[in-house]
Amino acid sequence: MNDQAMSRRLYVPAMAGVYDSLSEYMLPLIRFAAGIILAPHGAQKLFGWFGAPPTDFYLKFFTNIGLAPPHGWLIFIGCVEFFGGLLLAVGLFTRVAAAAIFFEMAYIVLFINWANGYFWTPKAGVEYPLLWGIVAFAFVIKGGGRLSIDSAMGKEF
Repeated sequence: MNDQAMSRRLYVPAMAGVYDSLSEYMLPLIRFAAGIILAPHGAQKLFGWFGAPPTDFYLKFFTNIGLAPPHGWLIFIGCVEFFGGLLLAVGLFTRVAAAAIFFEMAYIVLFINWANGYFWTPKAGVEYPLLWGIVAFAFVIKGGGRLSIDSAMGKEF
C-alpha cells in the first residue's frame, strides 16, 4: 500500500493505483463528453441533422420566448452549441467556448425553464441546463487543462 492510499484511507486500498493512473484523464473526459453531447443540439439547429424539427419550429419557439429576430438567434444558438461544443470537446479556446455555453444555459435556466420547476421530466425544468451550465462554468474557470489543444499551443484565454 502506498503512502497516498494510506493518507486517503481508501476502503479498497488496492484501487489507489487505478485512481492515480486515471485521475488526470477525468476532467478532459468530462470536457470532451460535455462538448460532444452538446454539439448535436447545434447541428440540429444549423443543419437539420439528427431528426431535427423543421426550422419553423425553432423560429416559432424563439419568437414565443421573446428572442427576435428568430433567424439570428437560431444561427447564434446553433453556433454556440455546435461549434462551442466541438471547441470545448477538443479544448481549443476552451474558456471562450465554455463561457458562451454557460451564458446560454444560464439564460435557459432563468428565463425559459424556471417556471417549469426543477425536474427535467416531464416539464423541461431547470435540472438539465443547470447541470450543463455548471459544467461549462467549471471550464470557464479551469480552462482546457493539460490534455487540450490550448495547452499544446501554450496559450489560452
